[in-house]
Amino acid sequence: MLSTWLTEKLGLQVPIVGAPMGGRAGGKLAGEVSRAGGIGMLGAARYATPDWIAAEAAVARALGGKVGIGLMTWALDDDDTLLGAALEQRPELLSLSFGDPAPYVDRAHAAGAIVCSQVNTLEDLRVVEAAGVDLIVAQGHEAGGHTGHIGTLPLLQEILESTKLPVVAAGGIANGRGLAAVLAAGAVGGWVGTALLASPETIGPDYARDALIQARGAETVYTSVFDQARSQPWPERWGGRALANDYTERWHGAGASTDELAAAYDPTDPNVGVVYAGQVAGLVNASEPAGDIVRRMGSEAEALLRRWG
Repeated sequence: MLSTWLTEKLGLQVPIVGAPMGGRAGGKLAGEVSRAGGIGMLGAARYATPDWIAAEAAVARALGGKVGIGLMTWALDDDDTLLGAALEQRPELLSLSFGDPAPYVDRAHAAGAIVCSQVNTLEDLRVVEAAGVDLIVAQGHEAGGHTGHIGTLPLLQEILESTKLPVVAAGGIANGRGLAAVLAAGAVGGWVGTALLASPETIGPDYARDALIQARGAETVYTSVFDQARSQPWPERWGGRALANDYTERWHGAGASTDELAAAYDPTDPNVGVVYAGQVAGLVNASEPAGDIVRRMGSEAEALLRRWG
């Protein structure tokens, strides 16, 4: 069994965190990741409700015993209702990412949560360190969904050299090789999203699973057009990595107005709707249960590390 700060602190068998993917990671996905020995997280997107958080957390706990919840810090700055709803569920792990978590860390600690924050630059690291978080998530440009501009490996090295806090790596981890690589570098775990996106336990449109299975690694785009089309007020510094499709072919980089982008967007159309996914999309070739993926990644990583250990 792979033993790291993450596994010891949270009582895990596998040093894997199921990423809190908004609109895709609900209770079933989080629960199956936890049941397989990692810890799964609910993606409480800006449009989530307290009732949704409560219901999905109950599902996750019934399946896996443990649950994490991910929130967008910039959204809490306007309305922290979802933070209160999340803390009522007593999550073992709470992610406060994309903004300064300082106003919320003490409340999370009082509720018994380990607090982590995804960072994309060294400057981000200094902000979340000062806020008092327990765990750093170094999220690279390869990651699906909203992310920064520095690749995972350069960022991970810089963060590991610059902090005494434990660090989880995010972005570009899809199998045991990826997990072994970041553990060997000094990370305490892998933050895994895209590798789980085609799993039957995900929520969201069925076409998203099919599109991911068919996609190759080069068929993603880093863009803000989906946020503009859906009136998602993400701060400008964070674009989102998604599968390229007819919509991005037409509108990415076109300089269109928000009204034009909204009028052309149709979330029910498989050729237009957003499918956020990372550059490891080419490694996802089938719809597999999330638990099987987590267990296989753990066993493969352990075998690789034992070979060189």
